[in-house]
Amino acid sequence: MRKPDWIRVRIPSGETSKKVHEILIKRGLRTVCSEAQCPNKGECWGRGTATFMIMGDVCTRSCRFCAVRSAGEGKPLRNDEGEAIAQAALELELQYVVLTSVDRDDLADRGAGHFAASIGAIKSGIPGIKVEALVPDYTEEELAPIAAAGPDVLAHNVETVRSLQRIRDARAGFDKSLETLRAAKRLRIGLTKSSLLLGLGEKPEEVFDAMEELRNAEVDILVMGQYLRPSPRQVPVAEYLSPDRFASYAEEARKRGFKTVVSSPLARTSFHAKEAAEALRED
Repeated sequence: MRKPDWIRVRIPSGETSKKVHEILIKRGLRTVCSEAQCPNKGECWGRGTATFMIMGDVCTRSCRFCAVRSAGEGKPLRNDEGEAIAQAALELELQYVVLTSVDRDDLADRGAGHFAASIGAIKSGIPGIKVEALVPDYTEEELAPIAAAGPDVLAHNVETVRSLQRIRDARAGFDKSLETLRAAKRLRIGLTKSSLLLGLGEKPEEVFDAMEELRNAEVDILVMGQYLRPSPRQVPVAEYLSPDRFASYAEEARKRGFKTVVSSPLARTSFHAKEAAEALRED
């Protein structure tokens, strides 16, 4: 299936993008922009920002839509990773940092402690900075130290509608993800966010049902974007949705009570994350 004209990926270029690349190399940091082949890498790096990916570049899960490498065991954790990200954020003059990670089922706490330590190091290193954490499907017990570290937004993705959850690793699931989002609210993490990849074969009524369930879990921010097949190893695209369809879904999401909605073909969870959170606070 050929990509339509509205799927236009910007190649990273320019002095600002070069600066981002050099700082990441110098600090030995990884980004989901590169590891997951995010279509917004050019735009985000061109604006001087990136989404930092912690706990290595090897995921212990094998989701059928994702380009990140997978294996039964990940790489050793880097104890100073949070401090390195704080230094990179200072050099990039960031006011808002987004952290994500691979899944680490090989660790006793699945990496929750490392996530919390990284948030704490960034908050300590840069007073007043906002941190968004896009986390795996942690339990409430695993989320507790993360909540204590004080993230400003807690994101976790259901990824797709209920009927298509088979594209995720067998250890993941819609209900499990909803419980992570509910647990974040019980732990008083102020804002929560989730995302849906569209174009995988879902029906409109299934998208609406997913919206309802996410709102019932008190999710504040919803992101919807077009699934783009990273390589022949991942599941194929079933449909390319037009920008008008994304606008229509955004309107429906707002009717259902989401305070902020980001919906466009190239939207991803951390795309314009700072603006999405700030818009919600202004409301």
